[in-house]
Amino acid sequence: MSYLDHIRACNRHDLSAFIPFYIDGVAVGRVRPAFARALEPWGNLFFLGPDRLEMTLPPGDIEQRSGPLAEVLETLVAQGTLNHLHGEQYVVTPADREQGMVLIDRAAAARFGIRAFGQHVNGFVRSRDGLKLWVGRRAADRINFPGRLDHLVAGGLPWGIGMQDNLVKECWEEAGIPESLARQAVPVGAVTYTIETKQGLKPDTLYCYDLELPEDFQPRCTDGEVSGFYLWPLERVMETVRESDDFKLNCNLVIIDFLIRHGYLGPERGDYQELVTGLHPVLP
Repeated sequence: MSYLDHIRACNRHDLSAFIPFYIDGVAVGRVRPAFARALEPWGNLFFLGPDRLEMTLPPGDIEQRSGPLAEVLETLVAQGTLNHLHGEQYVVTPADREQGMVLIDRAAAARFGIRAFGQHVNGFVRSRDGLKLWVGRRAADRINFPGRLDHLVAGGLPWGIGMQDNLVKECWEEAGIPESLARQAVPVGAVTYTIETKQGLKPDTLYCYDLELPEDFQPRCTDGEVSGFYLWPLERVMETVRESDDFKLNCNLVIIDFLIRHGYLGPERGDYQELVTGLHPVLP
């Protein structure tokens, strides 16, 4: 196991196993052919060609355009093609959130291979013993990565809420961080990756934040996602990332980015350039 192993693990995919997904002539994702065939009964909305899946949007604003797709997803859940719906809406976009064309339930995003966005907060403390990082342990009942280590705050970026307001909301829900403190989080960049999962393709962008916390701060989970928090010396965090897969997969990338920016992984390393570029691959 190594830092590079985590970057490679987050970018394992075979694009030849997918066909492009277009909306009104704009490429927005990729789908497996079997899933595309499951959409053929809705010929008024989807057209499956020899090398692509195309969707035609009805007229109206983004919420009106999204209604027919939402009905399709509910039927797919009833049929067992989809396991569940999350209830949180993501935008389907060819680039950034501001270019959203239609809304899709978060649970179905990977099925269509659309771009998704999240926010991760490095909550750190400067102590007399050195830099320390807060980590959480995901609850055992989580659908994804149960029991794995996680960031102090990490969540998806849904439609209908600004980035700063969503960050404040996630900070409170996941770690009990008050708004006045949450708004001190500093945006420090983003990491990208594309991973193939059982559900489909996930081309993700994670916006990264550093939040320096007082030594007497004690996080508390208010939404049940985390079973406990630990304030670890950065050296222990580094060792855990370098030697294991204990962290939720994409958390490793955000931590590696933190270590590079704070000088704990420097250019004297033989793999430094590969680490730096590996955190920012171009999304398909």
